[in-house]
Amino acid sequence: MQRKAKACVPGVAALLAVLLAGCSGGSGLGDESDDSKPGGGGGTTAPVQPGKYRTLPEPCGEVDHDTLDSMLPGIPEMTDAEQREKAYEGTPTVTYDTDRRVGCNWKVESSGASHHLLIDFERVVSYDGTVSDDARAAEVYATKLREAGLSRPSGDAPQDDGDAGTESAGSDKAGDTEAGDKAQGGKRGRSDDDKGKAAGDKGKGAGPAEDAEGKDGADDEDASAATGPATPPPGLEPRTLGDLGDEAFLDDALTTAASASRHRTVTVVFRTSNVVVTIEYDEQPGRRTDVPDSKEMQDKAQELADQLAGEFDE
Repeated sequence: MQRKAKACVPGVAALLAVLLAGCSGGSGLGDESDDSKPGGGGGTTAPVQPGKYRTLPEPCGEVDHDTLDSMLPGIPEMTDAEQREKAYEGTPTVTYDTDRRVGCNWKVESSGASHHLLIDFERVVSYDGTVSDDARAAEVYATKLREAGLSRPSGDAPQDDGDAGTESAGSDKAGDTEAGDKAQGGKRGRSDDDKGKAAGDKGKGAGPAEDAEGKDGADDEDASAATGPATPPPGLEPRTLGDLGDEAFLDDALTTAASASRHRTVTVVFRTSNVVVTIEYDEQPGRRTDVPDSKEMQDKAQELADQLAGEFDE
């Protein structure tokens, strides 16, 4: 009996050793599981925040009738109530994924011109876990900015919250254009520019040869304007805008041809968080000698942009 009891002692010690080894092994597996989580660094890297907007509004319903009456004067000229209501509705843009991109078109003929309005909403989603939706949307906006031949103001880097970028854009814009020229339109601030443009236009045909033949001078001016450079008046050139979304710009292009009427397209693009909004407003006069007014079209496009930005902020 004494010999048998001694034999049990080593067995108990062996059992304890096995149990201790098992506990140590369990702790090691737990550490390995934590390190294997995506992101590395012991799981200390915080994931990027998703974009503010998860859905998009219905674009054809975002523009009120008063705005459409102003931008598309052919609508209030319609005498048929059913036809007028159909014109207000617009035509939805065909897109492959309405969760990511939607748009609406309006095209209306009036007694003096043809007007076309397009609004486009693009919700940007980043599939890179290290890049936020806002940062990816800023890249989409930057591409549109370059296509318009513009660049961000110096030192204006895209930011997720957009606050600093907007402030910088506003300060640089004030330096490039007249002080107080706001993104919302600045009609009073731009009235002097229109006066200067009118005076300049009169001066073009006021040479000695044209004084004797006023009509011929006007015809020569029209021909020159049809084939010459289509530069908007000072203060109305393509530019970045402040106080509109996180960042914004405006483009103004006048298409000219001596044998056809000239049409102007004003484009406003702004980014709010992870959504990029594009507005295209086009006017083509019925007469070849008529030129769409740059200031009037820019004011209307910017007023619509302000309204849409406000809808996203609500």
